[in-house]
Amino acid sequence: MQDQIAALEQEIMATTLADAAALEVYRRQYTGKNGIIAALFETFRALPGPEKAAIGKPLNTLKQLAEQKEREARESLAARQPLKDQPADLTLPAAPHAQGSRHPIYDVERRIIAIFERIGFTVADGPEVETDWHNFTALNFDPGHPARDMQDTFFLKPEGMDQEYLLRTHTSSVQVRVMEAQKPPIRILSPGRVYRNETVSARAHCYFNQVEGLCVDKHISLADLRQTLDYFVKSIFGPQVRTRLRASYFPFTEISAEMDISCLICQGEGCTVCKHSGWVEIMGCGMVDPNVLANCGIDPEVYSGFAFGMGVERIAQLLYRVPDLRLYSQNDIRFLQQFARIQ
Repeated sequence: MQDQIAALEQEIMATTLADAAALEVYRRQYTGKNGIIAALFETFRALPGPEKAAIGKPLNTLKQLAEQKEREARESLAARQPLKDQPADLTLPAAPHAQGSRHPIYDVERRIIAIFERIGFTVADGPEVETDWHNFTALNFDPGHPARDMQDTFFLKPEGMDQEYLLRTHTSSVQVRVMEAQKPPIRILSPGRVYRNETVSARAHCYFNQVEGLCVDKHISLADLRQTLDYFVKSIFGPQVRTRLRASYFPFTEISAEMDISCLICQGEGCTVCKHSGWVEIMGCGMVDPNVLANCGIDPEVYSGFAFGMGVERIAQLLYRVPDLRLYSQNDIRFLQQFARIQ
């Protein structure tokens, strides 16, 4: 058996382990559970005591030699194997890091604010969870007005509290808070998210973004409103766009109107976007109702004002020709990447 051990030692020393396949053959032949060395140890256990003393040391030396050769071969092969996430050529330049871009709704909102800031408007903020007073009552909504119905408004009643709250349906609630806290002159914008209990579709969503404006001072007239909105429209859509005001109704303004612009697609000639009318509605506006001023502690005999409100998604649709409102909130990277080139 000693001669067999010596021969195996020479054989192991002469074996070349150049690749993983050769290493696997070596493992099965020599160091594996069914290999030659394991078989020698089975034979060794059956030997009588005197022979074990003579065979034990060289057999252990053979095992250590075989295992060391296998271990060194594995380390050598691993060192030559490139890392999974590392290029073979470490001198290659790194992969470019793609920078993010602003969301189109945020970008349009910033553009709207920047235009009005140039003519003296400042930004005011307020809570999205509101009271009935700030969202409805102070704005001259009758108790039976349809907007108070559960079909339109998300009402909230926190546990342990008697007062009922709601998710604001417009940012006009911010205007009420400003008029309660500040004396005229007032010239503010109130951008933010609002909520309506509506079925989500290509043309409607249960939440969207608004920018509302308020100007209160002495001798404010409808002409001031018209000139302000004309300036905004021509600044964001271009000087060639025409505007018009149509009579409408809102509880918090009197007189009330809706502003239309000449269709950007057909330049007023008539198409499916403008329903062949040549005009597209972009916002509601009007002179602040005297009752609203009085509710906020402002004397309507001394002061007057105008207000307007627009949906940011609506303006973005006209600028970018996006047909489906849901795309703005789905976070589809393919959709959002288009706007990185525009900004």
